[in-house]
This record gives sequence, structure tokens and C-alpha cells, in this order.
Amino acid sequence: MTVSSLTRRVLARTDVRKWTWWQLPRLPRWYIGAVPVVALGMVAFAASQTVWRSSDLSKFGLLLGCGMISVAATPRIAYGQGQMVRDFLTVWVLPVAILLPPVYAMLTPAPLLVLTQWRIHRGVVYRRVFTAGAISMAYGVASLTFHAIPPSFAGPSIGAGTHALTWTLAVAACEIVGWLGHHIFLVSAIKLCDPTARLTVMELNGEALHADFAQIDLGLVTTVVIGVNPVLAIFAVPTVLLARRFMMHAQLLAKSRLDNKTGLLNASTWESEAEAEIARAIRTGSPVSVALVDIDHFKVVNDTYGHLAGDLALRAVSDAIREHLRSYDVAGRFGGEEFVLLLPQADEADALSIAERLRTHIASMPIPIDAPTGGRSTPAGTCVRLTVSVGIAALDGTARELTDLLAAADSALYYAKENGRNKTHAVAAVGLR
Repeated sequence: MTVSSLTRRVLARTDVRKWTWWQLPRLPRWYIGAVPVVALGMVAFAASQTVWRSSDLSKFGLLLGCGMISVAATPRIAYGQGQMVRDFLTVWVLPVAILLPPVYAMLTPAPLLVLTQWRIHRGVVYRRVFTAGAISMAYGVASLTFHAIPPSFAGPSIGAGTHALTWTLAVAACEIVGWLGHHIFLVSAIKLCDPTARLTVMELNGEALHADFAQIDLGLVTTVVIGVNPVLAIFAVPTVLLARRFMMHAQLLAKSRLDNKTGLLNASTWESEAEAEIARAIRTGSPVSVALVDIDHFKVVNDTYGHLAGDLALRAVSDAIREHLRSYDVAGRFGGEEFVLLLPQADEADALSIAERLRTHIASMPIPIDAPTGGRSTPAGTCVRLTVSVGIAALDGTARELTDLLAAADSALYYAKENGRNKTHAVAAVGLR
């Protein structure tokens, strides 16, 4: 009897032994697994202690529905690579935590994240499950905290006058509890998985702090509005959507400058920045060099392992380029497997030194590609090794245009590839004027 391809895919996904979670080191693996298990236990206990009322279920359905509309309208671009996503999910968890018994807050993240995974962005499943558990526990504690506050200060509903102020302060305090707990869980997981992660850069940069403040503030305002009348949740949805779009403006602008697969500048943005830097170097008499980097025999990776494996290899090379350049160097992708580097304050000797350091690092770097690729399954632990050829041209008295430097660097790259590849070569530029 032949098993359909759909059945095979379903069976493959239910095979616990093939879950990517097992590929994590032991400590982060068990930490990431323990959080949702503990959260599930807390949900079961909270459910057993809850008096289920039809009015609470109706309110929960309304708030969850508004949250799902908000999630469905989330742009895919919000889920970029290598970043902690601020998707305003907790804006809808907070009012549930405040206005309903704790079990509802613990249940809310799961359907919202299932919808995110299904309709918006196919992330790594174990990360989604961990995030759901982290939010569930953090906002479950926040809900318990709020319901433990005396009714004279807070209580189940917002009052008038002084009570409205104290009620809002209690909501703000509980939001801090939920936000802080959620972030502690996430940051701990990131640090366990990658001890080299610079959390201060990821969490304390201006854009992240602005997004966190906006999310906390919007959650507080939304909860107060819904506390006055739950039906007002319908009018909170467009407010949340507009606020998120506004906060994503800088991210959208940055994305328009970047190459999607590598995270480096795209060709047009790189050319614009390179032309401005070359004009500045000519004006001030400063050295500047351009380097073209081409991955040797990259087609073999695509043909052997599939194009998704090729994308992983491409990303690994671009990450190596980013890590081994100076803070003021500018790297871009010209297309295919070719990259271009602008090296300010670097004459030919300096550029050769930078390029050689990069070339030798890439040649010694194992690149893991053990992911399902192009319909074929690559065995766990599979790595490839790549080399690059580099062509360099430096600004001189004859070459004073970006096109001159690129033409000279391309000639040097051709020489390096024709003479054995995995080489760095510099050639004099011939100016057009």
C-alpha cells in the first residue's frame, strides 16, 4: 500500500526523534522544554481553581478575537532574521490578565502564536512553543498579582476618581511584572543557546527600548479602555495596528536597503554609499579601496544539497564578512554568490591584509547545512567548506570613479579565479579620465 506524500509529511512531523529541539545542547534543550511543560501544569492547576462563567467566556472570546485580528494583520517583515520580535502580542494578553481569572491569560498566547505560525511566519516550532509558555507563565503571575491587590486599590473593575488612578497604577505594575518575566525567560534562552550573544546590544538599543515602551504603554491604555467597556476592544484594534506600523517604520526603511538573503546592503544602496565615500576620499586625499569577493564553486553546493542549503551557506559567508570587517567598512551583495566591499582609510596593502584575513577564515570555517533542503533531507551534522576569491583595487591618481575601481577589482578577481581560486589579488586601476 502506497503512503501519500501528505501522510509522509504528517508522520515525519510527528516523529519526536526528528524534532530540531533535539539538536540543541543539553542545558538549553531542557530549559526550553521545561518552560512550556511548567506552563501547562500551571494552566491545569489554574483551570481546576476557576469558576467558569458564561460572561467571562464571552469577554474572553471578544478579546481573543480582537487579538487574532491584530495578529492576522501583522506584516511578515516584522519577523526578521536574528532579532527579538516586538509583535505587540502582549497588548492583548494584558487586558485578559487584568479583567478575567488568571487561567484565561495563561491560555491566550497559544492560539495567537498558532495563528502567527500558520498565517504570518513559519518560525521554528519549538521556539513558538517556548514563547507561548513564557508569556503564559509571566502573565499568569501578573494576573495573580493583580487579583491579590485589595479591591479598595484596584479590584475587578475600574472605578471613578482616585480609584480610577490607583486601578491604572495597579495595571501598570502588573504589566511590568508580565513584561519583565517574559523577557527574562527569552533572554535566558538566547544566552544559553548562544553564550556570545550581546544582549545589551539586542535589548538596550534605542529602537528596542522605544518598541518596548510603546508596547507597554499601548497595553496599559488598551486595558483601561476595555476596563470601561469590553466592547471598546473593537475600537482598540485599529489603534494597535497603527501604532505597530508606526514603530516598524525604521525597520521597513532598513529592510528596503538590505538584501533579504544575506542581510548586507543591496547593490543600489551599496553603490550610493560607495560613491559618496569615494567623493569624500578624493576631497580629503584619504585612501579607499574596493574588493570583490566571489564564492568558489558555489553551484556545487546548490546542485548537491539544494538551494535552501545554498542559502544557509550564503548567509554564513555574509556573516563572516560582517564579523571580519572594521566597523566603518561597507559590505554589500552584488547578486548570486558575489559580494562587494568598500574599505575606507585602506590603501592597497591594508585592503590585501583585510581580504586575506577574511579569505583564510572562510576557508577554515565549517558551514552546517543540516536542514531539509529542496525536497531532500540532509543528515544531521552535515557541513560544507567553501573558499572565496578576492579582487582588490585601490583609489589612485588615475582611478577616481566607482566604475573604475569596480572594473579594476573585477579584473583582479578574474585573475585570482583563473590562477587556482581561493586567492586574493590586487591590480592597478586604469581611470577613464
